[in-house]
Amino acid sequence: VQLQASGGGLVQAGGSLRLSCAASGGTFSSHVMAWFRQAPGKEREFVARINWSGAFKRYADSFKGRFTISRDNTKNTVYLQMNSLRPEDTAVYYCAAAQTTVVDGPLKYDYWGQGTQVTVSS
Repeated sequence: VQLQASGGGLVQAGGSLRLSCAASGGTFSSHVMAWFRQAPGKEREFVARINWSGAFKRYADSFKGRFTISRDNTKNTVYLQMNSLRPEDTAVYYCAAAQTTVVDGPLKYDYWGQGTQVTVSS
């Protein structure tokens, strides 16, 4: 599975962005899809994940209410809608795929996209 993330850019604090991650080369609908991010000088952190059907979503606490993950299996694409962005959201955002139908518990992500830069100015 190849993953291609896009949609990053420069936005002012309080603004919104929608990231996309297009998958190819595999059975997209059989994977849990997730977003992670890594800010300069910091470790990569989990943002959100979604099960194959889109019925089950999990978020890291710090993103609940601001970020929304969704997917369109007809387009082999997962999205991350980010609202009320803050300067501390500045990071490279990565999408990842885990070949499992289980959305809970520790997951092994088999595939990673190349990342898309999000910069939030104050």
